[in-house]
Amino acid sequence: MPQFQSKRRVRHSALKMFDLVADIERYPEFVPLCSGLKIKHRAQRPDGQEVLTADMTVSFKLVRETFTSRVTLDRANLKILVEYLQGPFSNLENRWSFETRGDDACDVGFFLSYEFKNRMLALLMGTMFDTAFHRFAAAFEQRADAIYGRAALRKLTV
Repeated sequence: MPQFQSKRRVRHSALKMFDLVADIERYPEFVPLCSGLKIKHRAQRPDGQEVLTADMTVSFKLVRETFTSRVTLDRANLKILVEYLQGPFSNLENRWSFETRGDDACDVGFFLSYEFKNRMLALLMGTMFDTAFHRFAAAFEQRADAIYGRAALRKLTV
């Protein structure tokens, strides 16, 4: 099963980066391959976590696929968990973590594993997905720079 994992130090606070990643409705504006996103349900748990059910549409050339995920936003622990519910995958798991590194820096952890149900779709989109996920972390960092301003020191890859 293909996986991608990265950890990047960025010059923005962990809370700002959490908020940026948690704002999933904005993904079509800057996330590679994301052509649409719709929140279907939103609920607050007693423990303070927010849980969303969302449809995300990814597009590449003539291929357009929509999948449904449950997104758990754990602001207190600065973690985001995305669990696959329905769509073209047999498995999809995505986790984010945000660790404070000083006043205006944090380490952003990103993990993704996925497997397509359809072998032909896997062959068609697999390599392109791998390339896109490598650009994923950079897209979020560029978005943070655009929203929060560029920090004096540039990023360090950890």
